[in-house]
Amino acid sequence: MPPAKPRDLAEYLARIPDDKRAALEKLRSRILAAAPGAEDSISYGMPALSLEGRALVCYAAARDHCALYPMSPQVIEDLADELAGYSLSKGTIRFDPAKPLPAALVKKIVKARIAENRAKGKPRGRS
Repeated sequence: MPPAKPRDLAEYLARIPDDKRAALEKLRSRILAAAPGAEDSISYGMPALSLEGRALVCYAAARDHCALYPMSPQVIEDLADELAGYSLSKGTIRFDPAKPLPAALVKKIVKARIAENRAKGKPRGRS
């Protein structure tokens, strides 16, 4: 039986090795610096941050890397030149925990996601 999904950020971080935990904590602080007021949650079994009622990004540790999930193929496509050198897929930016994503790059990704979300208007169910 697979382990239960973590209930919160602290439980998720407690389950991963120290080097990846440190990399994800640094990534989270960089995301929060770019998106003050973002709220933590767990989505798809991973730490996630939302802002203004909309999902912003997820992040996680894997066996051989850490990853940022901008939840937008368009953001990855738009920043392709700056993401050169990272392992990418349609919705994932993988990085070595010993070499966290630079703060300026995280800021660009997060600001692009905020702009995308705001362009969609207010989320349903919000006034």
